[in-house]
Amino acid sequence: MKITLTSTATSLAAALLAWYDLHGRDLPWRVRGGAQPDPYRVWLSEIMLQQTTVATVIPYFTNFLQRWPRLEDLAQAPLNDVLHAWQGLGYYARARNMLRAARKLVESHGGEFPQDEAALLKLPGIGRYSAAAIMAIAFDRPATILDGNVERVIARLRQVETPLPLAKEELRRFASEITPLKRPGDYAQAIMDLGATVCTPKKPVCEVCPWRSACRAQKTGVQALLPKKTPKPKRLLRHGIAYWVVRRDGQILLRRRSEKGLLGGLMEIPTGEWRDTPWSPAAARRDAPLEAQWRALPGVVSHGFTHFRLEIIVYAGQVDGRSKPAGTWCSREHFVDQAFSTLSRKIIRHAEAAVSS
Repeated sequence: MKITLTSTATSLAAALLAWYDLHGRDLPWRVRGGAQPDPYRVWLSEIMLQQTTVATVIPYFTNFLQRWPRLEDLAQAPLNDVLHAWQGLGYYARARNMLRAARKLVESHGGEFPQDEAALLKLPGIGRYSAAAIMAIAFDRPATILDGNVERVIARLRQVETPLPLAKEELRRFASEITPLKRPGDYAQAIMDLGATVCTPKKPVCEVCPWRSACRAQKTGVQALLPKKTPKPKRLLRHGIAYWVVRRDGQILLRRRSEKGLLGGLMEIPTGEWRDTPWSPAAARRDAPLEAQWRALPGVVSHGFTHFRLEIIVYAGQVDGRSKPAGTWCSREHFVDQAFSTLSRKIIRHAEAAVSS
């Protein structure tokens, strides 16, 4: 379908849908041929796909459905089991909110997803994008989705020079103008596919794009430069400590983090607070979870979060088992049953390597 810079929104949507019918990706949460999508699968995939690639999500999505095939099954799952199954996906608040939302849907909505954006937005973990995606894909209701892929496509299509995140509402308005009344679910998936496979961040494949002739950025040759982004501030460096406590029988002291905050609800090697300045050895020993002959292990555990970097010094100590610190003792062979963050696994590997050397 040939389209021009003066094309109507209808022709743009029609061209994209025709392309999607031929080139849309086959993904485990999608249905084709007019079949009714399962809102549970749509919601689960959308939560997992936040800030995570499709290739990474697919095995997690499959595993979740095997363990909790229905919303009601997930609502009854213990938090530790959900966090354990989530390991490796990161941004663990998504998992905690997902479980809270599942329980709220069962308790307050009879196990059904509300077919209303405002009601969806009241569920834990569902924001503006997720609500629109569920409305469009699960219920085929016109709703404007705007994730990173869509932002990039629309910024190039309309040659929006305003940098992100300032351009979000401008891009949302343009995206809303094109969102069709017919097949809005397929359209939502089509524009995400276009951004993921054709209108990519680097080296977009413009020659196969169904919107090529209507794309202002392609006409002027600036497509690879858009969307512009406001420079991110330099990430701050923070400092922490962790305690590798070994009991006489070889078990290791673990504790569960508070459900609120970063890495909430996960198991960890006991840690101190994360500070803007390094811990002194005296302060590290004062903050220890119990009395022991502490020694600082050589090296540093480094980890990056979205807004800051973290460096952790690990202290090791052995105890006879008579003291009863807050937490739980766990043998190494049972670590596989625990829900650890990537940071905790780094600390464990670092401690094991240093202690055994």
